[in-house]
Amino acid sequence: MSVNHYEPPIASAPTTPAGTPPPVRPTQVTNNKKPGAFRRFLSGMGAGITWLRNTLLNTLFIIVLIIFIVAISSSAPPPLPDSFALRVAPTGLLVDQRSYIDPASILLSDDDPEEAETRVSDLVEAINKASTDKRVTMIVLEPGRLLGGGISKMNEIGQALENFKQAGKKIIAVSDHYSQDQYYLASFADEIYLHNMGMVEITGYSRYMNYYKTALDKLGVTIHAFRSGKYKDYLEPYLRDDMSAESREHNAQWINELWSGYTQKIESLRRLPPGSINDYVNNADAHLALTAGDSAKLALEKALVDKVASRQEMEQALIDAAGKSSEGNWYNGVGIKSYLANIRKMPSLEPNKIAVVVASGAIVDGYQPDGSIGSESMLELLRQVRDDKAVKALVIRIDSGGGSAFASEIIRSEIIALREKNIPIYISMGTVAASGGYWIATAGDKIWAQPTTITGSIGVFGAFPTLEKSLEKIGVYTDGVGTTELAGTLRLDRPLTEKASKVVQLGVDNVYQRFITLVADARNQEVDAIDAIAQGHVWTGNKAKEIGLVDELGTLNDVIAAIAKEANLSSYSVEFAQRPLSPKEEFLRSLTESQAGSLMPQSFLESFSSLQLLNTLTPALKPLSDLQKMNDPQGIYVQCLDCVAP
Repeated sequence: MSVNHYEPPIASAPTTPAGTPPPVRPTQVTNNKKPGAFRRFLSGMGAGITWLRNTLLNTLFIIVLIIFIVAISSSAPPPLPDSFALRVAPTGLLVDQRSYIDPASILLSDDDPEEAETRVSDLVEAINKASTDKRVTMIVLEPGRLLGGGISKMNEIGQALENFKQAGKKIIAVSDHYSQDQYYLASFADEIYLHNMGMVEITGYSRYMNYYKTALDKLGVTIHAFRSGKYKDYLEPYLRDDMSAESREHNAQWINELWSGYTQKIESLRRLPPGSINDYVNNADAHLALTAGDSAKLALEKALVDKVASRQEMEQALIDAAGKSSEGNWYNGVGIKSYLANIRKMPSLEPNKIAVVVASGAIVDGYQPDGSIGSESMLELLRQVRDDKAVKALVIRIDSGGGSAFASEIIRSEIIALREKNIPIYISMGTVAASGGYWIATAGDKIWAQPTTITGSIGVFGAFPTLEKSLEKIGVYTDGVGTTELAGTLRLDRPLTEKASKVVQLGVDNVYQRFITLVADARNQEVDAIDAIAQGHVWTGNKAKEIGLVDELGTLNDVIAAIAKEANLSSYSVEFAQRPLSPKEEFLRSLTESQAGSLMPQSFLESFSSLQLLNTLTPALKPLSDLQKMNDPQGIYVQCLDCVAP
């Protein structure tokens, strides 16, 4: 084999053929003439632009560098006073997992987007630590900016507040007004203060929805609905103008159970006679007539609050109880963020870990940000836990009304595969763990719920809208040819054929049979027995335990304690698994978190804000956001519309 080897030529002086005179080079003429005024102007302008650009870039670099240095220098939590009151002031909605917010949006926003949500586990951790912290003398509970989150989440916080009181420490709740949820949380306090022009607004639980059938008919929209389970009423608002008898039956059942839990808990905490809360609500007009319409006086007379006062009087009462702050004329309080930053500054050296994976939000296919349950995102978290040798037990916290059937199965099968690590896996149900949420739950070794958890809803549906009638109204028609009877059937501009409808319904029925079979296998029951309690029926945690859908009742802390015992762990740390942030997200997040060091409490006097408007709009906008998340590959869902806890 020959190899062609290439060598570059050696540089040499230029040569010319023999007898050929060398080429004549043109003589260089130096032009000493100065450039004209216009040229000098353009040259100067160009130099000026270059200088300005370099100056701006250097200035921007210096600003970023200063911000970075400030962020690093302020990242250490500030020292706390020797004694103080812990200020517990939840804002927005109570959640198990915060929805993802771009750190840049947080940094550039005038308001704090994180105030739209409060993570329950942060409150519980802080309150439990404060119960044994000698520096914490009391808790001031300010629920005025709480929008809700469900009675189950408030019970988790309430359990921590009860532990705090058992440690011999006092809790005072203060607010200008109390909504229904705000008052429930306040009822765990030793004393409740109310503004003398405020009110305790308790009205009861309800489940009212908009129904769109007539409106859709007028628009010419046809909804093709397919379901398995007579109580599976997710699609009813699109198919009827009123609530069906089946929907009314099971909605009335679970909503009355929750209301009973609400009233009994408050009457127990406030030492009121049984039936007091229902009397306060049902006879509100007669009671108010006796106080000449003074709602604050009525709340005091009915022993719902302990003190009615002006803002100044309430502020002074808090100063008298907790001491005066060295930074201004308010009580000596430390907020949750500052307190958590202080107690978390020392990393845990505990070799054994109990991992907590939070599955919160609608179940959707693919990768999804925090606040939704993406099938691929959840797989990454579970595999992250699997690869951590220090993890000795896993708790999966579910707070979801379901979603994609396919995504639910992907997550469930991954949890089953995780059992090969030979660690116990317990399920902790939050406010809602129904339909697809329950599908996932079946993979755990044990299922724990709270008495007020909404669960069950074991049913399946599919839906497909067509707009052929709408288009006909404006003179648009569809016609053509296809190679088979199913070709071109799943089009928005064509009516759904009978054959296509049968195909979709068979798929829905198949998924329902899969659902009740995997539940029967997980719960060691017969398929027929599960079918009898399935059918899309919604149950409370209490009832679910009676019929065998859950094993135990308790909060997340109860589940962690139980699984630690199961894993024979005498000491351990609890770690919430989170997706890793990118370097950019880490940097921007550090800038925003550096603002958490302030010890100055935001006054309870600012208890009403634009968050109240959000509370009004959220229920109306939620169906639109849910519809946008429907991306199941087959269009088949295990989702529960009725599982929105009041």
